[in-house]
Amino acid sequence: MNTTYDVKLGAIQHRTDRDTPLFIARWRVGGKPKSKSFRTKGLANAFMSDLRQAAKTGEEFDLATGLPVSMLASASSGPTFFELAQAYVLRRWSTSAPRTRETDAYALLSLVPALVADAPRRPTAEDLREVLRTYALIPEKRRPALTVAQTAALGWLERASLPLSELKEPHVLRTGLAAISVTFAGTPAGANTVRRKRAVLHHLLEHAVEEKVFDSNPLDEIKWTAPKAVTVVDPRTVVNPIQARQLLDAVPKVGRRRGPRLRALFACIYYAALRPEEAADLRLANCTLPQTGWGLIVLEKARPQATKRWTDSGQTHEPRSLKHRADKETREIPIPPVLVAMLREHVAEFGTTKDGRIFSTRTGGTYSSSAHSYVWQEARKLALTPAQVASSLAARPYDLRHAAVSLWLNAGVPAPEVAKRAGHSVDVLLRVYAKCMDGQQEQINGKINDALDT
Repeated sequence: MNTTYDVKLGAIQHRTDRDTPLFIARWRVGGKPKSKSFRTKGLANAFMSDLRQAAKTGEEFDLATGLPVSMLASASSGPTFFELAQAYVLRRWSTSAPRTRETDAYALLSLVPALVADAPRRPTAEDLREVLRTYALIPEKRRPALTVAQTAALGWLERASLPLSELKEPHVLRTGLAAISVTFAGTPAGANTVRRKRAVLHHLLEHAVEEKVFDSNPLDEIKWTAPKAVTVVDPRTVVNPIQARQLLDAVPKVGRRRGPRLRALFACIYYAALRPEEAADLRLANCTLPQTGWGLIVLEKARPQATKRWTDSGQTHEPRSLKHRADKETREIPIPPVLVAMLREHVAEFGTTKDGRIFSTRTGGTYSSSAHSYVWQEARKLALTPAQVASSLAARPYDLRHAAVSLWLNAGVPAPEVAKRAGHSVDVLLRVYAKCMDGQQEQINGKINDALDT
């Protein structure tokens, strides 16, 4: 390698004669002109700042590449993990749900800053995560202008990210696995979180296999056991029918607007086992609500909540196909008279939105999960004993769905029918749900005694 100390830094040229504007950093090494193009002026400035710092500290520059010796390793070792991470997210963007995009990015917020070389002037962990979250891991047309700190963080990641070839080394992958095993605060991460992030890493490396970077997935060679995740419903969270009615009766007493508007939505979660995002997109056209007897809900869409930067519309709620179902596939749920009556009363009092949704804010919007949670926690205080409020009993609105499925199973409804109504596979149903009705233990024990006495 031929090196020199003869370095002269030039200016940054702004090219506007093409579809995507370019900022070109120019300098001379050993009398020979060098240049490098960037998509933003901030990145070009950060690059020139690094060259200036290297020259100031007396570092040698490579005549062939024009780069300081300290920057040669990352520049000559092929694609980096950061580049793979960006390609992975952007390739999946158009076909992924907003929550999937967010899950992918959340894993990469741990992995990308961990799989780096020990380069000087490392930005803070928060600056690195911020530039990934708000800029690097979203499509180019949606990226905001970079701040000075974000520009420095992005430039550092581009230089310090490890070449993909190094991910063949077990100790490098173990560094990544260690990073996903803790929270951003450094405490042990939850088992489900660790397993989700590990799945993203594995899938990302499968992407590298497809691109012929690896012959096989190097993560498969690592002997590492993911923490065991809880996959069954905790019986302590499940209410019995009396408690469910008490909670639903308490909901309208919370506030002047939110409580009354959310009672029937929570009732749909309990009596029809709807997921909250399914109830949020329920439309009057989806419902058959007779004057007497059982009715019917035919679900078509869900309306999950996600952070705005991950949605297509830039809104927090977007209609999506039903979970685990193909686009336009529906699910039918017969509903008992008590829910039919609640829905009829709700529509009579509050009407529907312009697009036919039954549940909305006063202005036609969709209630956030934090609004659901606030109303629910206040209703718990009104309906439950202090000991129950302090416990995990019906701690979340979603626990009403667990109660519904458990009730159906306890009532003797065949598992395939329960799975069909709840939108599960039978395998998941039998693995996740149990006969966990709070307040039924004495009754169950009595049945066992009767059997023992025969």
